[in-house]
Amino acid sequence: MRYLFYPGCSLDGSALEYKRSMTAVLEALGSEVAEIPEWTCCGASAASVVSDLLGHVLPARNLALAEQIDEDMTIIAACSACYANFRRTGQAVQADPALLERINRALEVEDLTYRGKAQVRHLMDVLANDFSTEEIEARVERPLTGLVVAPYYGCQTVRPFSPYDDDQAPTSMPPILEALSATVHRHNREASCCGTSVLMTKQEAGVSMVAEVLDGCDGADCLAAICPMCQLNMEGYQDRASKVLGRQVNLPVLFLPQLMGLAFGLSDDVLMLERHMVPVTPVLSRLQQAAPAAAG
Repeated sequence: MRYLFYPGCSLDGSALEYKRSMTAVLEALGSEVAEIPEWTCCGASAASVVSDLLGHVLPARNLALAEQIDEDMTIIAACSACYANFRRTGQAVQADPALLERINRALEVEDLTYRGKAQVRHLMDVLANDFSTEEIEARVERPLTGLVVAPYYGCQTVRPFSPYDDDQAPTSMPPILEALSATVHRHNREASCCGTSVLMTKQEAGVSMVAEVLDGCDGADCLAAICPMCQLNMEGYQDRASKVLGRQVNLPVLFLPQLMGLAFGLSDDVLMLERHMVPVTPVLSRLQQAAPAAAG
């Protein structure tokens, strides 16, 4: 399978380990992944507040670049905010041809035209639906036996524009984790918001949101994230969330492709585990402890 990939700002910066591990895992599964050339910011959560048109033009510019390459090729977005912006714009122009004309007038300055054909899917959708659990299991060289993993989707991965999973009780991640031989820790905060930018403006409320998710993950060895903002907030606010919960939380927060890469036996250079604020040493120690038992 061949995919175009839109990294977005986070995956080229604070979440570089997500990009590297994602690309390596997809290639290990036999896929070709090509980054959209000359991509730019999708507008994140700020552009549409400034101007609704700008909030559509910025995603549309990147979609137009993708359509120049192949309008039928799937575009992978691994950032949930980017994914939501692309889906929002795609649905908006289908419903309002006049909006598509306005967008293209803005894109004329770069001689770009957005045709509304590009199809964007979240990485979670691709991993869950383009590869069978048998294909994933066949690639495993280092089973995650004994590792208890809490799935965490966040809110924008499965809503409001996502068609591939239940928006309240998603189920796409556990089969992948089980194919890696991990034990899945189900909890009732899997699709809850991480606090996003609320942590910058209403920090007390944002920290409470982080604390609720971490509390749901109590008993897990690590959390599996598929959104860079979710991963950042779940790592970066653990000390403050610990005060809310009245107990110390030191929960490693890995990206799902990093866990897949660990199971696939990919190199440390690809997984970049040293970049995490919460050390992943307990995860690696748990796997080392389980390895002799599995061998026996």
